Amino acid sequence: MHKRIFRYILFGLGTLGLLFCLTLIFLVQKKVPEQIEYGMSFNTFYATDLGLDWKSTYDAILDDLGVRHLRLAAHWPMVEPIKDVYHFEELDYQLKRAKEVDATVVLAVGRRLPRWPECHVPAWAKDLSWEEQKAEIRSLIESTVTRYKDNPAITYWQVENEPYLEVFATEHCGELDEAFLEEEIALVHSLDSTRPVLVTDSGNLGMWAGAYRHGDAFGTSVYVYFWNPDLGQFKTVLPAWFYRVKDNLMALRYGEKETMLIELSAEPWLIEPIENVAIDVQFSRMDIPKFEDILQYAKATRFEKQYLWGAEWWYWLKENGHPEFWDRGKQLFKEGY
Repeated sequence: MHKRIFRYILFGLGTLGLLFCLTLIFLVQKKVPEQIEYGMSFNTFYATDLGLDWKSTYDAILDDLGVRHLRLAAHWPMVEPIKDVYHFEELDYQLKRAKEVDATVVLAVGRRLPRWPECHVPAWAKDLSWEEQKAEIRSLIESTVTRYKDNPAITYWQVENEPYLEVFATEHCGELDEAFLEEEIALVHSLDSTRPVLVTDSGNLGMWAGAYRHGDAFGTSVYVYFWNPDLGQFKTVLPAWFYRVKDNLMALRYGEKETMLIELSAEPWLIEPIENVAIDVQFSRMDIPKFEDILQYAKATRFEKQYLWGAEWWYWLKENGHPEFWDRGKQLFKEGY
């Protein structure tokens, strides 16, 4: 009797194991792109923080590095440094140049946009209540989208950046107001019904469901190498196929949407300003062999669109006698991977 029960248990476990393996085999399937479409993010504030002329940096990214797919951001302090006084000079220039070279642009709008400290709020708005800030953010989004919706270079509006990721943002952003996120997305749709809204989430830490559900398109970040004071440097334990599984699970639950790798880290993981970090320390956390490893890892995720993160650092290195990343990037954008 006991042997029979034991056999039933083994049979049940074997069946479950087989079903699990078959399900996993199904979920890791994703078409291999014929060619990966590489792009880069650019941040005016970060270029300036590195002591660079942002315009020269941006021009070099287009004209020398050869980037033709960009993610730009309408950071609130840059666009509206004084209440109701809008300064679009930087974005005007960036979008004009993008159009000149036939580059495409993902333009991010909202309060939480790429780069630290995640939520970018001008000095005049920091002491406003959340309800008051929301009213100002609505005006910011309306002014930005209305100004640029006729620009053919823009292919996506990104609303906020990784809004569901709270690990690094709670101190500066507070808790996620999901109802307001939905309102922002609806506002962009009402102002421009011709372009999809992209919503993003962390690949390493995010659950994806909220961002995937709310966006017309979905973008994930991918970080491969990390560093912190306690553990030192370490590499992600997640295999590249993990992203394919998450992508397929989201499609099964919410329907198929366009997905992309919107933030692929290609700069060192630092916890202090880069100008305060010795160059050998920078290269110990991100060098060309690690970069090649990251490209190979990202290729295995099988996202057709992949936007690299670190153009400003590459240019800063080149201007300081270390052109290795810049030169490798030129080859990548010319020949692919």
